[in-house]
Amino acid sequence: MPRTPNASRLPTASCLAERLERGREPPLSFSKPIQIRRVAIQLNQIVPWGRTREEYERMFSLSASDLAPGVLDCGGGPASFTAELNALGHRAVSADPLYAWPGKDIQARFEAASGSMIAQIRATPGDWVWSFHRDPDDLLANRRAALGRFLADYEQGRREGRYVIAELPSLPFDAGTFGLALCSHLLFLYSDLLTEEFHLRAIRELCRVAREVRIFPLLTLKCEPSPHLDAARARIRSEGYQSEVVPVNYELQRGGNRMLRVFR
Repeated sequence: MPRTPNASRLPTASCLAERLERGREPPLSFSKPIQIRRVAIQLNQIVPWGRTREEYERMFSLSASDLAPGVLDCGGGPASFTAELNALGHRAVSADPLYAWPGKDIQARFEAASGSMIAQIRATPGDWVWSFHRDPDDLLANRRAALGRFLADYEQGRREGRYVIAELPSLPFDAGTFGLALCSHLLFLYSDLLTEEFHLRAIRELCRVAREVRIFPLLTLKCEPSPHLDAARARIRSEGYQSEVVPVNYELQRGGNRMLRVFR
């Protein structure tokens, strides 16, 4: 979930081949109460730009078996991924500082910021690939649809613990709570603003709370390979983790069609 370009800090931070026909699983539980911290950012610094379940499935090459152990979406903002998984009976939790605000404020901020976001995209036509989304208007329609599904689940989901106020590099979950942690459009994308050390701490923390971590995309906002990627992979390898860069069936930012998997 990006901030507006002039923001001083970043928020933490958006098809299955087989149909998901499994029964509803019990909600994820935590062995200790989740501590809600104060949020240091302001809503007017955030662009609540969320993605759909189908986009997540493509960005992270998800299969039905990937979802079974429970999924954390870290920094996804108003993505509909958690809401859609919950409706299908899967266990999912989203963590983001955005959840400090009520839904009506998130929706108002989306409407206030989306016009300038689309204008920036129109002004840089060489930076985008129109395949999943047909054009900027279709992108905006899909972002608005994701927001609508998120908001329909948001208030009840906050009460039931699906939307947790939290941010990297420190998460309020026990070790091994999730089978899979996803981080979309935060790490590596904002390499000019987030240091190599921040990336390392964030990846370690995601690995602490989940058995596998997937991060997308691996480019910066300038559509260039992140300078932190190779260094982060080398350092986590020295700590006993394996990683691989995997092509995926999704590309909006030109060249942004690979994810990073990290696992033991």
